[in-house]
Amino acid sequence: MFAKLIIKPATSLDNKTGSWRSGKKPKFLHNKCTGCRMCYLLCPEGCISGSKKFYDVDLDYCKGCGICSVVCPVEDIVMEKE
Repeated sequence: MFAKLIIKPATSLDNKTGSWRSGKKPKFLHNKCTGCRMCYLLCPEGCISGSKKFYDVDLDYCKGCGICSVVCPVEDIVMEKE
């Protein structure tokens, strides 16, 4: 018998994670953004905000997973070392 573990997304919004991020943080370059919202929609913690072609991250809640940089079709988000 196996136990199921179900964790809801956006759990970091209840707890600040900035002090234990993965060692990297996203940097939004704001050069080539097309406004596709992929970063906003796929962030597992919901810590990306913005509109049109200007999005940014709240580093108090970001885990540094890098999903936003991977899904950006124009590579306008890079992960940088902290």
